[in-house]
Amino acid sequence: MPDIQIAALQGHSFGAYCAMPAGGHGPGLIVIQEIFGVNAGMRKLCDDYAAQGYVAICPDLFWRQQPGVQLTDKTPAEWDRAFELYKGFDVEAGVRDLLSTLAHIRQMKGCSGKVGSVGYCLGGKLAFLMSTRSDVDASVGYYGVELDKYLDEVPEIRLPLMLHIAALDKYTPEDVRARLLKAFGRNPEITAYVYEGADHAFARVGGEHYDKQAADLANQRTAAFFAKNLQG
Repeated sequence: MPDIQIAALQGHSFGAYCAMPAGGHGPGLIVIQEIFGVNAGMRKLCDDYAAQGYVAICPDLFWRQQPGVQLTDKTPAEWDRAFELYKGFDVEAGVRDLLSTLAHIRQMKGCSGKVGSVGYCLGGKLAFLMSTRSDVDASVGYYGVELDKYLDEVPEIRLPLMLHIAALDKYTPEDVRARLLKAFGRNPEITAYVYEGADHAFARVGGEHYDKQAADLANQRTAAFFAKNLQG
């Protein structure tokens, strides 16, 4: 499906990729980008989730800096640009855009009313924040970065959240991971899995750290989690 436009605050709008399920209706799912923008990988994820029966939307969260970013992880120049965009990214504005996306998808013809969010890397952090700052029905975060900055928000989580954590993730060293798991363990709505031997971005197909075994297990867990909480 062609890109769509989502209304933001103050009269602005931003683009998003939308993939519809074959039947034309189902639960909504916000697919939250990595640092490479709404690229081919994110669009493929949306298509895959649509094939599972979801109205899948991936919003362009870098639109304030550069609309339409579609980088790959294959060249140093693209990595440099991706990190520039990440460093310039306003997390609070990004959460507001996700709230706008949530409102948009709930009003879409074909959406059942239930909506989840799933994010990767930067998107993993934002999926976590959606679980603390919105009424999204269920969220999943893959190797979210800087979650330790938001541990004071863990008690705010009232709806199911699943987190996939890479044991070898340099962005979440062992001492940080221990603090995260201790905090998560205090909230029964959070399910956290650690993947031994897996590195950051282990689920990015074709990426340097892609780990098919870990990715398949995480994806199976995600599919069952959303089936229970969004389709059940």
